[in-house]
Amino acid sequence: MDSERNDYPESPAFHEPPGGSRSTPGPPIYPVYPVYPAPPRPSRWRALWRALFGLSLLVNIGLVLLLLSAVVTIALGGGGVYRTVVREGPRDSRIAIIDVSGMIDGGQAEEVYRQLEAVRHDEAIKGIIVRVDSPGGTISASDRIYRQIMDLRKERDLPAVAFMQGVAASGGYYASVACQKIVAEPTTITGSIGVVMVHFVFQNLLEDKLGIQPVFLTMGAKKDWPSSFRSPTQEELTYVHDRLLEPAYQRFVGVVKEGRQEALAPSEVEKLADGSIFVADQALQARLIDEIGYLDDAIAAVKALAGIEQAQVVEYRRPFSLRDVLTAKGPQIPKLDRKTLFEFGTPQVLYLWNAY
Repeated sequence: MDSERNDYPESPAFHEPPGGSRSTPGPPIYPVYPVYPAPPRPSRWRALWRALFGLSLLVNIGLVLLLLSAVVTIALGGGGVYRTVVREGPRDSRIAIIDVSGMIDGGQAEEVYRQLEAVRHDEAIKGIIVRVDSPGGTISASDRIYRQIMDLRKERDLPAVAFMQGVAASGGYYASVACQKIVAEPTTITGSIGVVMVHFVFQNLLEDKLGIQPVFLTMGAKKDWPSSFRSPTQEELTYVHDRLLEPAYQRFVGVVKEGRQEALAPSEVEKLADGSIFVADQALQARLIDEIGYLDDAIAAVKALAGIEQAQVVEYRRPFSLRDVLTAKGPQIPKLDRKTLFEFGTPQVLYLWNAY
């Protein structure tokens, strides 16, 4: 009879010698594992297709944003602003907030024009609030904003209240007196009725430091008055005062006299027009403003002037545009080119609080 079959392999730790007797355990024998091949290297074509897919995705997102921007522009009828609700109320009776903030320049005046155009085409508007937070700016832009508000008031017979926040000085006050009433927050700084001229003289920098000698050839004795390449004479300073500063100053004083004629006599305006600034309680005492309060107080003042009890308060904002993203620029190093020299060298007569 065959011996009993053993289905279990003998432990690899033992070796059977030729004589048949077991010996002491030898070194273990481990099973051999298969060697797996290295993973295949990624295909260059696959990487290229992934890059093209990512680029295509970005292009499609840009097209969608461009389409949305076009739809918003068409929906606004080309007005360039959209309306948002600040206080709820009936839609057939609205008060519009016109924002005047930051340095007043040509861009700010154009932005105010867009907002006023939206008011002009909205028959539901019963009054406006001109919210001012600005230290002033250029004479031309400040006057344009003032005139635009006055024209709208006359055209639509709309009551207008100026609401001052932060700083509403110089050109900011110039724009505010276009309104029938002025409300200022308790922390507002206002006033600064006057004119300032900014003028740089580069003579020492160019000649002593850089060794540059500017040469000007003019026809007309006063053609280069004042010059940024030499210190002005007393005759030149008198000339600039009479031709630039005095007319701008008299126009500012005249605008305040007209706008505040119910609160201030002309002689009182002239006394206040020395460039002084006022905090809100001082301005109220001097009758440069009519009330100290907040936005809801300004809204109540417009309602009273318009003879309405309820109103929806709205403001206007510029819609998001893909162009704003594409044209966004980071900080740049200023270049000393002809245009820069011209801008620095040209005197700037401003309705601006000098602290800024």
